[in-house]
Parts: sequence; structure tokens; C-alpha cells
Amino acid sequence: MARYTGPSCRLCRREGAKLFLKGTRCLTEKCAIERRAYPAGQHGQGSGRPRKQSEYARQLREKQKVKRTYGLSEGQFRNLFDRISREPGVKGTNLMVALESRLDNLVYRMGFAVSRKAARQLVRHGHVEVNGRRVDIPSFRVEPGQEVRVAQSSRELVSVKAAQDYASRGAPVPWLKIDAEKAAGRYVERPSRDAIPTTAQEQLIVELYSK
Repeated sequence: MARYTGPSCRLCRREGAKLFLKGTRCLTEKCAIERRAYPAGQHGQGSGRPRKQSEYARQLREKQKVKRTYGLSEGQFRNLFDRISREPGVKGTNLMVALESRLDNLVYRMGFAVSRKAARQLVRHGHVEVNGRRVDIPSFRVEPGQEVRVAQSSRELVSVKAAQDYASRGAPVPWLKIDAEKAAGRYVERPSRDAIPTTAQEQLIVELYSK
């Protein structure tokens, strides 16, 4: 599937949930879900009683929601699932941990970008280092113990400063250790499922791909 270039808010409305694709805008009254909590298009509001979803529809919508939250294409998401399926442990938990271990997601979680889309751009433009080595691949899988930092020459970027100011208002996830002054953070340990602040029913995705 090609990269989606349309309105981000349309995706949130389609899934009926905030996917936090627009950074700070998602926390204001301008958020599309706050204003129009129904799918876009002329049939978005529907008519009469809501139709009951089939089990397949529920599984598909959950997969789409998680895939869109982390900004992956269909091919990327399927390849990731196939890879974690060969790992020991619970597939659903392995999937969420693999998504959280992506470099672009960690840049976002550490507060160096206001959204995962902005984090991907920061990584692609060569502004991020892992253990002192510049990495420009957003899907790079960071391992526990590794350090992620914004390059010395990029720390004064307006977007990075604004993201850090925004991030300072919330509590960081417990499995990351962040040094805001140095624009650096360490992926301390593999998170448990309960420690991942994403409302997803990953078991539905496992069921979908296991058919």
C-alpha cells in the first residue's frame, strides 16, 4: 500500500478514536473527534440503528487502528507481524513491543517530536543518533540499553524545542530514561504490555492474521 498523504483527521474519524496523529492539535477543541465523532463522507452519520459489526469487521478495524496509530503501511505491518510470530512469547504483546521499539516511535515517546509523523521526518533527515551513530531509518529496531539522542547540531531546531516543551507537561513512560537537557534518552528495558499507553486489542489482530 502506498504512503497515505490525505488528511490525518480523516483516519481518526474513520476509526472513531483519537490516534494522536496531529500532535498538540489532538488535545484541543479543534480535534476532529471532538467536533465530529463519526466517519467522514456523506454516509458518515448514517441513519437508523447502527449496524452490528461482524467478528471479522472488528478484527479488521482494530488492525487498521493500530497500523494507522504507528504510521505503517499494510506491507510493513504484515512483515512485522510475520517476524514477531517467530519469536517466543505472546504474539500480541510481542507485536506491541516491536511497534514501541521502532526508532520513530521512541523519538516520539522521548518528546523530541510532537507526533510519530514528525518523528519519522526527524529520523529521515538524519537528526537522530543511536549509540552515537546516525540512523536515518524510522523502522530501525532499538534494543534495550541503547541510547537515542538528537544530534548535537540539531538540538536547537524549533520543532525539537517545541516538542520538548509540550512533552514536559506529561509523565514519561517508565521504561525510558530521558535527559531533556541533552535531548537524549535510553531505552531501559523491554516494556510489559501494561506499561504501553496504547489502547489496543492486539489479540484481535492476532486472530485476523492467524486465519
